[in-house]
Amino acid sequence: MSTTEAFFTGALAMGFLVASVFFARFWRRTGDGLFAAFAAAFVLMALNQALVGLLEIPREERSPIFALRLLAFLLIIGAVLWKNMGGRRS
Repeated sequence: MSTTEAFFTGALAMGFLVASVFFARFWRRTGDGLFAAFAAAFVLMALNQALVGLLEIPREERSPIFALRLLAFLLIIGAVLWKNMGGRRS
């Protein structure tokens, strides 16, 4: 992995963590579980990106680490479905 690729991988992981912090703040303010699910999903995506960078995996979609990203998206889909099907309203 080149220096530029490593830099952008780290920047992307940091961006995911920043998004997670924002969603965690919204969750603390509103108590809405949708925000908590988004915060957790962004933590999983940050972890996925950090591991890809640290382990220097060239084809991320062929590694078992990709399951973290899948879990993050499933968490988001599940939270949106729960919210739309009559979950706790704020």
